[in-house]
Amino acid sequence: MAYSNRELLARLIKCEAGGEGENGMKAVATSIMNRVRVPYGEYHKIGQGDIRKVIYQKGQYDCMRSVLGGVANPQTIWGNPPEQIHYDIADWALAGNRLFPIGYSLWYFNPFAPCPYTFPYNGSGSFQIKMVKHCFYNPTELYAKT
Repeated sequence: MAYSNRELLARLIKCEAGGEGENGMKAVATSIMNRVRVPYGEYHKIGQGDIRKVIYQKGQYDCMRSVLGGVANPQTIWGNPPEQIHYDIADWALAGNRLFPIGYSLWYFNPFAPCPYTFPYNGSGSFQIKMVKHCFYNPTELYAKT
């Protein structure tokens, strides 16, 4: 049976940012929902406002991959059931709330080093803020052309 949108988002929040506290999880949830709501570019074309299409887009979230680098991924949405806090944050994000400092960031990642100024590396995102362990990136003019 397929997960509901709420369940899917709660699982992704836990897997992608479960150890980063409430603000870290809200930041990731904001970025995910920004992809759902962006009115132009790649995510608009692919997702068309559908959270499932955004989450299942190939190659976007490590937690959606059963294999990483040729090895079984121990941290997936299927192996990490959410707790109440993850459902609460999913509900918060699905209701249209956003964490203000994240802005309109479409990307985030944990570089285990200082945040690079651009990400993805094609220059379609520029650094917005570092929140807990993740760097967040707003779309540039280049993204609009994707």
